[in-house]
Amino acid sequence: MTEPVPTRTPRTGVAEAVERATSWLLDHQEQEGWWKGELETNVTMDAEDLLLREFLDIRSDRDTADAARWIRNQQRDDGTWATFFDGPGDLSTTIEAYVALRLAGDDPDDPHMAKAATFVREGGGVAGSRVFTRIWLALFGEWSWDDLPVLPPEIMYLPSWFPLNIYDFGCWARQTIVPLTIVGASRPARPLAFSLDELHPPGGPPAAARPPLVSWGRFFEGLDKVLHVYERLPIGWVRRPAEARARSWIVERQEADGCWGGIQPPWVYSIIALHLSGYPLDHPVMKAAIDGLERFVVRDDRGRRLEACQSPVWDTALAVTALGDAGVTAEHPALQRATQWLTSEEIRVAGDWAVRRPGLAPSGWAFEFDNDNYADTDDTAEVILALHRSAGDDPAARAAVERGLVWLEGMQSSDGGWGAFDADNTRSLCRELPFCDFGELIDPPSADVTAHVVEMLAVLGRRGEVLDGGVAWLLANQERDGSWFGRWGANHVYGTGAVVPALIAAGLAADHPAVVAAVAWLEHRQQPDGGWGEDLRSYGDPAWIGRGESTPSQTAWALLALLAAGRERDESTERGVAYLVDTQRPDGTWDEPWFTGTGFPGDFYLRYHLYRHVFPLAALGRLRRLAAEAER
Repeated sequence: MTEPVPTRTPRTGVAEAVERATSWLLDHQEQEGWWKGELETNVTMDAEDLLLREFLDIRSDRDTADAARWIRNQQRDDGTWATFFDGPGDLSTTIEAYVALRLAGDDPDDPHMAKAATFVREGGGVAGSRVFTRIWLALFGEWSWDDLPVLPPEIMYLPSWFPLNIYDFGCWARQTIVPLTIVGASRPARPLAFSLDELHPPGGPPAAARPPLVSWGRFFEGLDKVLHVYERLPIGWVRRPAEARARSWIVERQEADGCWGGIQPPWVYSIIALHLSGYPLDHPVMKAAIDGLERFVVRDDRGRRLEACQSPVWDTALAVTALGDAGVTAEHPALQRATQWLTSEEIRVAGDWAVRRPGLAPSGWAFEFDNDNYADTDDTAEVILALHRSAGDDPAARAAVERGLVWLEGMQSSDGGWGAFDADNTRSLCRELPFCDFGELIDPPSADVTAHVVEMLAVLGRRGEVLDGGVAWLLANQERDGSWFGRWGANHVYGTGAVVPALIAAGLAADHPAVVAAVAWLEHRQQPDGGWGEDLRSYGDPAWIGRGESTPSQTAWALLALLAAGRERDESTERGVAYLVDTQRPDGTWDEPWFTGTGFPGDFYLRYHLYRHVFPLAALGRLRRLAAEAER
């Protein structure tokens, strides 16, 4: 008689998977108490680093060779470079990678270079690339400054209440725009040892489409022509103080480790701007900035690459939460070290956010090791949740939590939601500027950030008008299909995976129509292998929403929502759990080459190397706890 095949249940293999994953995570904590996974991006970081060093005349043979090896390693079979793993070729990324390899000595007739150049020409050439790419080429005389949009230093004169002042832009954009006003006003051109004629299509680029006659785009197109006229002969007594203000603004915002904002774009453009302003390379500001880049360098047998930013605070908060979900108690030495480190990372000085919230007492946490100017609400919410679990009676941690709570409540936008770095940073007019085509420019409330804050407030019992406003915002911003858009993670799976637990924590019943619709959406988007995945092309093409290769992190996000909604025994949950258990590696972690983090929707993406571990551990740990509770 044939033995019956055991039916897989959510409990099958879960306990063992949780123990393996817990051991792996504990083994990878740093002695100081933090965790940090690599934050991988595309090769523009590495190409622009070589271009920066070429411009400053500090490019070394070793760095060039190692970076070139990494860039070649990331080239696709068709000769292009993409902005995310397994994505389509991207014109700007391919141009910058190509130029970097020319710096490294690669011959344009080499097959890999010829294929890349063909793709660029067929895509319209350099003229079809983003403004940033053309700025880099203008620095070396390979593009005309006359053919770039103007953003003059005089923008520094605009008060914070005036449209298009620098504080109307998201913090990442304003930190980039201010130094670029100096760079654009200087109009440098330091020729390369070669030309890039092979990147221009014969007959010139196709004519660019113009905005509608009656539109902000057409207005700013006309304004740009006026500014170009002004740039030929700027008024000295107006221009010089504006540049001085911009320089002071930049220097005042340099972080302790030499960076600006802890992210690559403002960092490199600030270095160039100060260099063009006469700062020598051995000036303390410049030396700290250039030396600080080394902290972001990753070297291995594949070559040299730069992290666009680093995420130790975020990673540590998520790791503490995952370990708590896995049953690790607050008394464990690892969580005690993490608690002390997170507490020490609280920011007690006001940053740019105070322009919109001048009376708010400073607190909060940032993403980076050193980023005191830009505490953010997302990290703060996750850190408070982690400390709530791990701090016990630690008075310093409890005081930090209370200050962070007050700060978060004060950072709520007027519509009830939360942006990441600023309150009420919603001036959509910024998106119309011809200068600004490098991704999202403003920081409006988003579903994922708002959900994290709402969940934290609810878990800590912070009921009242602030929480109610956040819940109302989430309900008002649910998509018609039942999902939520994910601003900082890919994409609707991330948004939905964050919002459902938040709404349940805030008191909504599992049979609330919004929760029911979200669960139905997740069930409909489950892949045949039991997992969930959403390709980053979903930011531009609705056909990809909720569709893509299954990944451990995205599967975990979906499971966290289903578990919060009381669906721990549903077939979808069982299949998702089976996917995680079956794909776990013997060492306790998971493979995930796909990018599931978002920098700028549609333009820039991230691969958080720790996501593939902390989120599956959290989901499996919560399931194990629910199963144990059900057996009591």
